[in-house]
Amino acid sequence: FLMERKTHVKINMKEVMLAKLRKSCSCTPQKLKNFVMDFFPVLRWLPKYRCKEYIWGDIMSGLVIGIILVPQAIAYSLLAGLKPIYSLYTSFFANIIYFLMGTSRHVSVGIFSLISLMVGQVVDRELLLAGFDLNDDAPPALGDGSLQNDSLSNTIAVNLTIVGINAECGKECYAIGIATALTFVAGVYQVLMGIFRLGFVSMYLSESVLDGFATGASLTILTAQVKYLIGIKIPRSQGHGMLVITWINIFRNISQANLCDVITSAICIVVLVTAKELGDRYKHKLKFPLPTELVVIVVATLVSHYGKLNEVYASSVSGAIPTGFIPPKAPQFNLMLRVAVDALPLAIVSFVFTVSLSEMFAKKYAYTIRANQEMFAVGFCNIIPSFFHSFATSAALAKTLVKTSTGCQTQVSGVISAMVVLLVLLFLAPLFYSLQKCVLACIIIVSLRGALRKFQDVPARYHVNKMDTLVWVVTMSASALVSTEIGLLVGIVFSMLCIIVRTQRPRTALLGQIQDTSFYEDDLEYENLSTVPKVKIFRFEAPLYYANRNYFLKSLYRLTNLDPNLEAARRKKYEKKEKQHLKKGNHRTANGLGIRETTLQLVPKQIDFQALVVDCSSISFLDTTGVNTLKEILKDYKNLNISVLLACCNPSVIDSLKRGGYFGRDFGCMQEMLFHSIHNAVLFAKDQK
Repeated sequence: FLMERKTHVKINMKEVMLAKLRKSCSCTPQKLKNFVMDFFPVLRWLPKYRCKEYIWGDIMSGLVIGIILVPQAIAYSLLAGLKPIYSLYTSFFANIIYFLMGTSRHVSVGIFSLISLMVGQVVDRELLLAGFDLNDDAPPALGDGSLQNDSLSNTIAVNLTIVGINAECGKECYAIGIATALTFVAGVYQVLMGIFRLGFVSMYLSESVLDGFATGASLTILTAQVKYLIGIKIPRSQGHGMLVITWINIFRNISQANLCDVITSAICIVVLVTAKELGDRYKHKLKFPLPTELVVIVVATLVSHYGKLNEVYASSVSGAIPTGFIPPKAPQFNLMLRVAVDALPLAIVSFVFTVSLSEMFAKKYAYTIRANQEMFAVGFCNIIPSFFHSFATSAALAKTLVKTSTGCQTQVSGVISAMVVLLVLLFLAPLFYSLQKCVLACIIIVSLRGALRKFQDVPARYHVNKMDTLVWVVTMSASALVSTEIGLLVGIVFSMLCIIVRTQRPRTALLGQIQDTSFYEDDLEYENLSTVPKVKIFRFEAPLYYANRNYFLKSLYRLTNLDPNLEAARRKKYEKKEKQHLKKGNHRTANGLGIRETTLQLVPKQIDFQALVVDCSSISFLDTTGVNTLKEILKDYKNLNISVLLACCNPSVIDSLKRGGYFGRDFGCMQEMLFHSIHNAVLFAKDQK
């Protein structure tokens, strides 16, 4: 039967683009109102806020997240290589801005361990290039009133002169300058991606790449915290192979471990892990999660203060945390140029984690988000706070899960969390002066449980898909052993290569007929299939393009046991020899056979079919090479009196074949070469003489 294609009206792309441009450039009061309300989604949902129904859940979840944010913010400052006050600023501003611009009701945006690590690596590198000492116990700034010897002061002063920085700006000032410049550029990238609608970039970060990246980065975070756990002073490693170098330095200096820090770390880890496990086991009975981190920090601070652990046992402490807000300052343009490349992976990772979490919880609670607006929200969560001494942010899964489990309904809970952080910023920050750094390291390490548990999922992941497991292993290894940025790039490139390899060497098969039906399947995979006499049915399970052309031909020749080119060459050779012998008057050929015997031998016994049916149901597209390949086999098999029939082609493949001249100029033979089902092609082949 013949199916007629619909005639599609050609669209004038120029007119369409001009119409869209006129529409987007026009400005009316209603359009301006819609733009403002779309840019600030809070203006749409806040007037419809159901106070009696939502308020208590938002308050409870906001308080709980705020209580969790404070110790995490102080702890993650170690990862970023910055003072705790800057982490608190980041948590405060991110919650406020996302409340105004975010479209997700549930995600918790703020400080995130992975983002803090990426910021910290850039900060450490730039500090090292500027000549600063990366030792945490080095004075944070010149003229800050701290005790320091003259030689150290002179060293820093010389370094400041070399890098051309104001002499009043020391290590701490330069570090936050790098962090804010990096954050600003990352935010600009995210806003530009939103303007040009480049959210599709996130599609190239598969689940295996993201999981491997997070696990590899978690190993790096864990390694960076070990020195705080045992209280040794080793240089902060930089560059590729940081994980291996750090562990070598740890074992070289293990004898200098601070016993007080070791005991404190052991106690804190036991308490935190036990509380987390109990919380996970009885979470259905608990109305809100236990604030274990806050309890540990309060108790550890009191013990450190009254036990004078810093003075007596030389245990490293957080130090002074100022109250209030530092006057805003614009990020420095010359520093932006230094970190412009580093900001790109930071922007992509921040956006991908935020959007993926937003989509996950939107699907769970039956509402929609706007991915493009999420990109704007995260971008401005980076741009605006960068003027207020903050660094990059992202949504975090752990805090979002806590948020939803404690009754969160809207982003009003984010404002409540910001108020808790503000209370600490204004009044309570100095109370954490005596808090040991090993306690903060314990909080960070215990928070990595989820990412490190991914190792337990490797066998199950391998059972489901071996290629995805390989992508996970490669991404994780590169992120841990080389660097996080390189690891992300390696993961993306390797996952794409895996896709290319899959299409380069796809499954191929000869099909047999399911008995007493009009259906056909792989002869090697199913029992009791009957072969079709004089017909070979070949299936190729991938697009046919330049990269797999040779594999297509080799597979076809191998499965059909016939290479038409070799057979044609062999026949020409015999014909040539036959003509030579006939000219000499010898009625016997070169191989001793008679003319009639030679003629019979020219038709080899292995050619047991007269038609080749190519199942194109799995061929999604053809490029020019693919069309030429099909034209080539059509010609080669025709020389052997074997017809080639195509079955189950989709419309795009048919169009490619038409444009490539496969069916001839007037498409007159199209009905005898193209069929809508394999069975129709087989029936046609049987009817041929």
